[in-house]
Amino acid sequence: MEQDWKVWAKAALIRAVRTFAQTAVSMITVGYGFRDIDWISVLSVSGVAAIVSLLMSLAGLPEVPKDPEEEKKEEDDEESGS
Repeated sequence: MEQDWKVWAKAALIRAVRTFAQTAVSMITVGYGFRDIDWISVLSVSGVAAIVSLLMSLAGLPEVPKDPEEEKKEEDDEESGS
């Protein structure tokens, strides 16, 4: 059980960091100088996006199997063509 939690936490953290980075990139306007960018807003909005990502991860992550037995059953179903 502890291993499952660690796998989930790692996947959720990776997803949150990617979301943070993507949001930050989207807020940086091309053509602005480094000093012209409102960094407080960029960090604030990106932080909120990362928190939302973590909350959404509570519903489940496709990268993390829910149950090893369920995963094996799905693989067997795919192999049998049903």
